[in-house]
Amino acid sequence: MLNDLSSPLALLATRRSGKPRDMVEPGPDSGQLRAILEVAMRVPDHGKLAPWRFVMVANERRAAFAEILQNAYLVDKPDPGRLELEAIEQFAHQAPTLVVALSSPKESHIPQWEQQLSAGAVCYNLLAAASASGFVACWLTGWAAYSDAVRDAFGEPHERIAGFLFMGSAGKELEDRPRPEYDQVVSNW
Repeated sequence: MLNDLSSPLALLATRRSGKPRDMVEPGPDSGQLRAILEVAMRVPDHGKLAPWRFVMVANERRAAFAEILQNAYLVDKPDPGRLELEAIEQFAHQAPTLVVALSSPKESHIPQWEQQLSAGAVCYNLLAAASASGFVACWLTGWAAYSDAVRDAFGEPHERIAGFLFMGSAGKELEDRPRPEYDQVVSNW
């Protein structure tokens, strides 16, 4: 079954993230992106709260995104080096498509932890849907995901950035990372 690359299980078994800096055009067009996001939303969601949401960052808004990142970075590090500023600029402009995923917990009897898990699941489902659609995707966090200033550009004070989700086409062959050994992470009780 895993050798049949057309099978859903093989797709999941071979899915890997691509480096956003290596992603090239084309990224998903608006119809493909909508389909990817609609699939992403089909995750476990105790209470049917949809405790997450997406903000798409259009290419023409990437310079504004870079400015927000740079200003937020300067708050904590007022004298950055040239390479740090270049890395921020690159982060904002890499990959053809960028979606910011927000964990957006709702007032409910459903514990916030379960709502956060659902936000993580929606991010992963986006990666799987992008891969199934023939694109490369990557889920990144980093300092910007934990910055209140960056979060405020996309969301409300009760929300958190679950990740920056980059999508595009592979600009070079994807490398696999080491995976845990089955017996190291699976046991019987």
